[in-house]
Formats: sequence, C-alpha cells, structure tokens
Amino acid sequence: MEIRHHPRDLDFSDKRVTVVGLGIEGVDVARYLARQGAMVTVSDSKPRQKLGERLQQVDNLGLKLALGSNRPDDIAEAEAVFISQGVPLDLPGMARARERGVPVHSMMGLFMELCPGPTAGVTGSSGKTTTTALVGEMFEADERPVFVGGNIGVGLLDHLSSLRAYTWAVLEMSHTQLQLVDRSPHVAAVLNITPNHLDHFSWEEYRRLKARIIRFQQASDIAVLGFDDAEARSLGPEVKGQLLWFTLGDSLPGDGVFIRNGCAVVRCGKLNERLFPLETVRLRGRHNQANAIAAAAVAAACGVSPEAIACAIQTFRGVPHRLELVAEIDGVSYYNDSIATTPERALAGIRSFSEPVVLLLGGRDKNLPLEKLTSEATRRCRAVVLFGESADKLEQAFQKAGTSDVTVRRVEGLSEAIDAARARAQPGDVVLLSPACTSYDAYDSFEQRGEFFRKRVGQIVKEAQPSLP
Repeated sequence: MEIRHHPRDLDFSDKRVTVVGLGIEGVDVARYLARQGAMVTVSDSKPRQKLGERLQQVDNLGLKLALGSNRPDDIAEAEAVFISQGVPLDLPGMARARERGVPVHSMMGLFMELCPGPTAGVTGSSGKTTTTALVGEMFEADERPVFVGGNIGVGLLDHLSSLRAYTWAVLEMSHTQLQLVDRSPHVAAVLNITPNHLDHFSWEEYRRLKARIIRFQQASDIAVLGFDDAEARSLGPEVKGQLLWFTLGDSLPGDGVFIRNGCAVVRCGKLNERLFPLETVRLRGRHNQANAIAAAAVAAACGVSPEAIACAIQTFRGVPHRLELVAEIDGVSYYNDSIATTPERALAGIRSFSEPVVLLLGGRDKNLPLEKLTSEATRRCRAVVLFGESADKLEQAFQKAGTSDVTVRRVEGLSEAIDAARARAQPGDVVLLSPACTSYDAYDSFEQRGEFFRKRVGQIVKEAQPSLP
C-alpha cells in the first residue's frame, strides 16, 4: 500500500495530530509536534505498563494518551496522522482518514522535507547499520559536519534545529521507513535485497519498498548499488543520476569501488585512486568487508577524502549486537549477533569463524527459507541449541537436513540456551548467538535480546572467576 502525504502542509500548530506507535520514532515525532503547538494524541496498542520508559520520555508534554489499542476514531478524526515504522498502514480508521483527505506522515518523510543540508541514505536487507555507522566515522575522520540517524536507533526531528545547510545527514533507512517518503537522499545506497520480512510483505512489495530509496532522485543525485547482489544490481537501469557500484571483485562496468591486488580502489572516469588494504578491515566476515567497501563508495560519493576513508576503516570496531565479542570464558569466545534476524544473516555469522561454533538459533519465525542455514550449520557447527517460539520449526528443518555429527538440542528460552551452549563448548570454540529469527516472542527488540545475552554471559564470567580467600 502506498500513501502520499501532502508535502507542503507542514504547519501543525493547533491541529489535532495522532501519532501511531510510541517507539523511537513516536517519541521523536511527539516531541517535535508538541514544540510546534499541535494537539497530540499518541495511539499505541501496547498497555501503559509496557511503555514505561517511552512514556517518561514524553512526560509533561501535554499529550493525550490512547494506549492498549489503536482506536479507529483517534486516526480517522485527526487532522494529520504520523505512522511509526513497522505499524501497518491498513489499521482500522486509516480508510476513513484517507476518505477525509487526512495527510499521513512519517518521521523519515518529514525529516526529508525539512532537512536543510544534503542527505545520504543507506538501505539493504543486511549490513545497513554497520555501513551507515562507518560512513559517519569517515565524515568524522575528515572533520566534516555530519549527523547520523534513522533506523540506526536515533530519532531525526529532535536534531533538526542543530543541522545547517553544510551538515550532511547520513541516514539508515528501513523498508518501512521508505513507505511514506516522497523524496530520495542526494546519495542513496542499496546494499542488497534478499528475502526478509515475508511475514508482513510479499517479495515483490518488499523489493519495491527497497527500490524507493532511489525512486525520487534527480539527475544531480548519486545512486550507490551493490554489484555483487543480483537484486541491487538490477536497479541500475532505474538510476536517474550518477551511478557508483561497489564490489569485492576486481572489475566493474563503470565507476565505483572495487578490489585490486588486495586494496580497495575507487574509480571515477579514468581516475583510479587507492583507498585502503582490505586486510585493515577489523570486523570479522566477508560480509563486513562488503560493508566496508559500500561505506567507502557512499563516503566517496559525498566527497570524503581517501585519507579519511582509510583512517576510519583502520579504527572502526563495529556496532553493538553485530558479531560483538562479549567475553572469553575458559577458552571459549561468546559473540552477540542478535541483529541476525534472518537465516541469511545467521549464515554470514557462521561463515565469519574458522573456529568450531556452538550456534544459538531461535525466536519468532519470519517465514523464510531455512535449507541453506541448516545445511551449513550441520557441516560447520559443533552443536546447535534451539530456543523460543520457532524451536519446533527449526528442529524439523534440522531433521530434514540430517544432522550427521552435529548435536542439536532444544531448550525453552535464551537463558537455558546459553547454559546449554556453555556445557557443549570446548576451549577454542565460539558460542554464537545468531538467531535467524526476530526477538518478538520474548523481547521487544533484537537489542533487548542482545542485552540479555550480554548480561547472562557477564554472570557466567563472574561465576567462572575463582573466589578470593
């Protein structure tokens, strides 16, 4: 479903505005609207007790709270509606709102309208947070004004007042954030498009949403596309401005970043310029090498110097919950890769290690194919521990794959899974939380799931330390 808002109707003072969803975006939007003098209603299907921290963030703003359900009248009778990412666009009341001509906005859409400076956007089925954060580090290394936000966990509208015409905004953009935008970033990157979120979107809908990041670009804009990914590569003919590719290979059909003799090189016309040796990428895994190349292409498109790109590559240690080393206990390394909410991302996690792996899989299923994951895990893992809502489906998938020498154990929750993994791991092994599923059966976010993993592993560290006399 595609909804176009009215881009010039941006005066919300004294208007009845309903904000649907009180997550990071809802808090950001509610604060902005309150400052604009709007009469704000916050509608969230979660009850008050599950929104404690978020409610504290909007306390004393004079908001009307409609919690526990999304009441149709709160949407249909508003003068403007803001939808947070991930909230379905067909909620009861939305049809009546559209019939009345109520404008429907989003945090990302409004920010793209109001941002005073140039924007760079990054989307993809995997790697976009790491790539976005790394692009921000490259700007910092170049000592250029930059703001990094969006799906990376940072609200946007709160920061508008601090942005200037010369400040670059580097934005991670999810497919649901692209639903309600009708502007494209000046530099727009599509890293890859692989099956994801098929529990809420058809494959064609999902692909179309990802492609929206370049849909509204002009001739003066730049698109950065992943040449090694068939779906991202297929968007080449749709590019209206300059096209930059990135690849871990040694050749490209045009301008972009590629690998020559172990070094990343950027080509623009007839000029080839060396950026950094691939071996200086500190993050594990070939997928992170691809993220580094992608970030270099985006940064180069934004005019960041080669020296700054190389400097950021050498110092960047990654972002939380993405192959994050939590601790080493009795010779076993514990890695938090809670971001891996798809089988493909879990596969990338497994492939990042040459050591034997004890793999933790589980959560809520997204209706994605499991055959490649179970086949590889069967070959490469010492043991697999299944937990959560999807454990039954995962167990059946492993039975179908034939488990050969790998031990597959099923437990209730993540705490039991960590304990079971510890019991099976041997010195030199890696215990890897790379769940291949969402966290929503037990946690509000993959970050919360990752924090639990960190906390439990921290407890094991304390238990493993010899007590002092």
